[in-house]
Amino acid sequence: MIKKLSAFAIRHGLIPIAYWILRFYLMTVRIRFFHEEEILDYLRRGGKGIVALWHQRIFLVLRYARRFGDFTPSVMISQSRDGDLIADFIRRLNFRPIRGSSSRGGREALAAVVADLLVHPLAAHALDGPQGPRGRIKAGIVRMAQLSGAPIIPVHISVNRAWILRSWDRFLIPKPFSTVWIRWDEPIPVPGTLDNDAFETLRLAIEKRLRDNQERDDRERGWGETLF
Repeated sequence: MIKKLSAFAIRHGLIPIAYWILRFYLMTVRIRFFHEEEILDYLRRGGKGIVALWHQRIFLVLRYARRFGDFTPSVMISQSRDGDLIADFIRRLNFRPIRGSSSRGGREALAAVVADLLVHPLAAHALDGPQGPRGRIKAGIVRMAQLSGAPIIPVHISVNRAWILRSWDRFLIPKPFSTVWIRWDEPIPVPGTLDNDAFETLRLAIEKRLRDNQERDDRERGWGETLF
């Protein structure tokens, strides 16, 4: 159904209308954020970073993402038809799509993001996208941080009421008048030189830290079950 709607919207030029419908819908959702000023101050002082979030939480943060549009972040978007729709949408948030994913054109897209971070301060990346497995950090974001010298900046996103789609990631759609909490975590630097064992040890450590923090936030915000 989602794929058919995406194709229909692209074919008939309905993306601008869909964009405004989503904006009005998301205005019904309350946003609460924490430690944003520390991240903004870091970026304004010339810092760079790769914002890291779980794929299932992307929709929850769309309205809030506009606050970082001044930094024109790059985002790796899949080369699928759904990716066409998403790429058009995020341009309207002043984000810049770079096409590719772990399953298609990934090596070229990763190199493009690394090169982009030489001249721009910020990128955003779905930790476990675009096809999962859910809750497992792909090596790509660690490699991206390693090659660019930009730290990984985790952002933990929770919601108290949401629909859960029957997708591989259990994608979350906030219900009207729900509350979304956004908490910025400390940047995680990645050394430029790591052997294979050290790389995998670091990847697993980052995965555990981000999962533990996300699950803790979910419990504190009233979500009773694990989403991973």
